[in-house]
Amino acid sequence: MAEVADNVLEIEDLRVYFYTEEGEVRAVDGVTFAIPRGAIVGLVGESGCGKSVTSYSVLRLIQPPGEIVGGSIRFNPQAGESVDITKLDEQADALFDLRGGSISMIFQEPMTALSPVHTVGDQICEAIMLHGEESPEQAEEIAAEMLDKVGIPNPRSRLAQYPFEMSGGMRQRVVIAMALACAPEMLIADEPTTALDVTIQAQIIRLIKSLQRDLGTSTLLITHDLGVVAQLVDYIAVMYLGRIVEQGDVRTVMKDPRHPYTMGLLESLPSLALGKERLPSIEGSVPSLAERPPGCPFHPRCPHAEPGVCDQGEPPELRSVGEGRLAACIRLEEIHGVSP
Repeated sequence: MAEVADNVLEIEDLRVYFYTEEGEVRAVDGVTFAIPRGAIVGLVGESGCGKSVTSYSVLRLIQPPGEIVGGSIRFNPQAGESVDITKLDEQADALFDLRGGSISMIFQEPMTALSPVHTVGDQICEAIMLHGEESPEQAEEIAAEMLDKVGIPNPRSRLAQYPFEMSGGMRQRVVIAMALACAPEMLIADEPTTALDVTIQAQIIRLIKSLQRDLGTSTLLITHDLGVVAQLVDYIAVMYLGRIVEQGDVRTVMKDPRHPYTMGLLESLPSLALGKERLPSIEGSVPSLAERPPGCPFHPRCPHAEPGVCDQGEPPELRSVGEGRLAACIRLEEIHGVSP
């Protein structure tokens, strides 16, 4: 029997380009990271950094003019052969089985992920029957069980409701229930708490954490909210302008960030210790992907950038800054006063 890999998903040098009238846009440009089996990995960064494009690539949901032009996305199931998702044919049964079966996704906005003209029960049951051999009655039983598991009261009566009859928090729970209905080995959660109020956000965070603990589902969490990251994830990968700039154990990275972008994100977090002073922020905004700056992509906004060093040549590569930690900054030693 073949040994099961420690990582359920391994993304290696992934490149996703969009060919537009303005030219080639490198939305994802050489991204490499892995998701350990049973862990939650947070992919964080500001809007426009390429997080969602990365997650859509895992399920091959990139539409023209976008295209995966390089790299690999290797899925290692608990049972069965390892597969490079980028090599699967668009019409292959194997890709169909992966989507919603072995790998499920919680989309960012539940109202666009759910059909407004079908009941919640019909939509969950359809997903179950597409990927399994359950009868309609068995699928309905599983659907009710999943709604109960995600904390929806009176689950059987909710099956007959339409999405517009539910609150935003309830709809998000339905999307989570649908994603988990086929017992996937891996879950992709794309900004699952963005459109929710603070109280519901906390409930969804606890829900994802408890489901990950009870079901052992590996999770890729896409977010720009470092508060959510601190509560939920085991490992973190920080993304900026299509590239990973820092990654490692979440506690270590948040306690001692090495890349200036990660430092800026953490300094921007609100704190009860702050009085009336202005909340720190990162100067400027994420540049257009079509106008990528030379050298380090973060240098135009970086307080530690040095002219003639950071703005020259190719973007710096990730390098080791301790056990299991990587960062992509050419001035790591000068900024931190220590060797990497």
